[in-house]
Amino acid sequence: MASEKRDKEEEEVKTDDGSPKIKPRPIVQLGIFLVAHSPVFSVVFSAAGVLALLILPLLAKNTYISENALMPGSARSMLSNRDVSDGSKLVKDIKNYWLNHEGQVQKLIGKYMSDMGAEVYYQKFHPEGNQFHPLHFFSGPDSYTLLDNVSCASYGVNVAGIIRAPRGDGKESIVLVTPYDFINGGDYEALSLGITSTLFSLLARVTWLSKDIIWLVTDSRYGDYRPVAAWLTEYHSPSFKVSDLLKCGELNTADTFRRAGTVAAALVLKVDGRSERFEDTLSIYAEASNGQMPNLDLINVVNYLAVHRQGFYVKVEKVVSLLSSSWLKIIGEIFEAVGKLARTLNPDWNFGIPAADYLEGSATLASSLYSQALGIPTGPHGAFRDYQVDAITLKISPRFPPDSKTRQHDFFLRGARLLEGTIRSVNNLLEKFHQSFFLYLLTSPSKFISVGVYMIAFALLVAPLPMVAASLYIEGCKALTKSTDNPTENLKSWKWLDAAKQVFALHLLGFIVTLLPYFICQVPGQHSPRNRSIMWGTTSSSLLLITFAIIPGCSPFSSRHHGTNWAVLKSVTISAAFIGLCLMSIINFATAEIGALLLVPTCLMAQPIKPALRSRRIKSLLGAFCSMVLLTIGFPVMFFAISKGLFGEAVVGLSLGGEFWTWLESLWAWKSATYLYIGMVHLPCWLLCLCILFHPS
Repeated sequence: MASEKRDKEEEEVKTDDGSPKIKPRPIVQLGIFLVAHSPVFSVVFSAAGVLALLILPLLAKNTYISENALMPGSARSMLSNRDVSDGSKLVKDIKNYWLNHEGQVQKLIGKYMSDMGAEVYYQKFHPEGNQFHPLHFFSGPDSYTLLDNVSCASYGVNVAGIIRAPRGDGKESIVLVTPYDFINGGDYEALSLGITSTLFSLLARVTWLSKDIIWLVTDSRYGDYRPVAAWLTEYHSPSFKVSDLLKCGELNTADTFRRAGTVAAALVLKVDGRSERFEDTLSIYAEASNGQMPNLDLINVVNYLAVHRQGFYVKVEKVVSLLSSSWLKIIGEIFEAVGKLARTLNPDWNFGIPAADYLEGSATLASSLYSQALGIPTGPHGAFRDYQVDAITLKISPRFPPDSKTRQHDFFLRGARLLEGTIRSVNNLLEKFHQSFFLYLLTSPSKFISVGVYMIAFALLVAPLPMVAASLYIEGCKALTKSTDNPTENLKSWKWLDAAKQVFALHLLGFIVTLLPYFICQVPGQHSPRNRSIMWGTTSSSLLLITFAIIPGCSPFSSRHHGTNWAVLKSVTISAAFIGLCLMSIINFATAEIGALLLVPTCLMAQPIKPALRSRRIKSLLGAFCSMVLLTIGFPVMFFAISKGLFGEAVVGLSLGGEFWTWLESLWAWKSATYLYIGMVHLPCWLLCLCILFHPS
């Protein structure tokens, strides 16, 4: 009986000519099914990807401290009134300096550090502008080499003091950074010096330190980031070249640049403006270059101590315009209603949050996603992440004016205790931060979305691309076979390589356009952003026309004889977009997520417009209209204007080109990978979709 069944199965798997037919495996059958029904699955997966992005605020989890050794708040604060008096005295002396215009503030701060028992030294640096260089994108931190012929008219001076840990071996250190403008310093900046001086006075005499403490007062006349980067460069890559800057000014910087151990963590403290709330506000900035984030445990420790120990109102940046968005409010109300319905069915289903919380979470999530996608650090802490050091910027806004003496004592005490508790926790660590997350998005200071959750939305968005590419390739090959009398001859000719040649040509054009700003900046007399943007646009358009002339198939207005089958061209275009988005997700996920939201619908909807106009059917005309709208929105300059409008900064008219050029300058100055993505992935795929739209089909 069993042998008869086996013989029957063998007969079923044979073809007409008697040769055995290989039965495809289940995974292959699934792939064939998905490719055969790619239009349906494209709609399903794309809608699911957008929906997954919208429900991310609902999936945010409460933060928790993963590293048990941190133990925040377990020790009683040792700060005394004497320490607060030292900080208040420093602030008073600095204000007296500004009134009397005597001496230099750097000397005054250095004297205070020295009196506390710290090893003090001064570092001079020359402010160099960030210039575009195509080979510096994937290199390490800039060396910031001091020039031999610099002028003494403009240079910065950093002041640093080191407290050696009584229980340490000098192999690790913690850095406290306080930016201060030594020329035009304000009263609020002086308060940040007072808080750090209060803490430094305590740390100079405690016995529990196992890591050296470095207090770095940076010269913020040239920005907050540049002085920290210059100090870190000298700290990690010492320069043995004697610079002329050492002869500038009265301060003696010829002393040896002193170092401590490997930097375990860094805290940047700023007091900036008066709080709009009834309590002191603490803003946390964590985003570094190209979407890098510090270990989440560092943020968790600061947030826990600030809220539960010192009574600060803690916040992170959010897109304020989204808080008043009516459509987002409607979505939040829908999710809230669904959550209530789910809880009536099963009380254990905790799906859904109040609509107000959804608005707050979405606005914060959008800000976190945008800041990471931009690739520009949100504070001087970003310089530390270039050296794989976990760092954040703490910006405190007091609820009292800077000249209020009665509230200053309490403010210094609470601010210094916050820093003391954080340093105590980091001091307990025997190794670097590693337990908690490095890839995450924030929806509030106490809620986060891990990489395993937010990658689902990106995966769903790009999932249709390979299926549609395979389906279009099969369709295109069938069309090519029908157009040729001999199918074998058609396959041997490999006509699909024509589409690959066009895709390669336009990606090569994108690479050249990406490098153009470097050469435009070398043109003398062209310093206006508007003039540079016009030159860049003109040159890029000329190169595009040359590309169309050299490779006739690239042109959207080429004849049908020279044109490539549009289905094959779209298949190769979608494949290139899929590869580019996946590679970008490794470098900077936020850029890949926003890019997928723009590029995936544009590539999927791209189709020749001429057949739709000839048919005059509503469905075809609607598809062509959607394709044109998506192409218009997907153009980089247009999307830049739309995004500026979402952030409440409308840019129209002739100033749009200059604003876009300035934005691009900031991207390449900070070596943001988003700039490479725009020029080498998004722009070529956009041009290819334009070629498909006007294909002579």
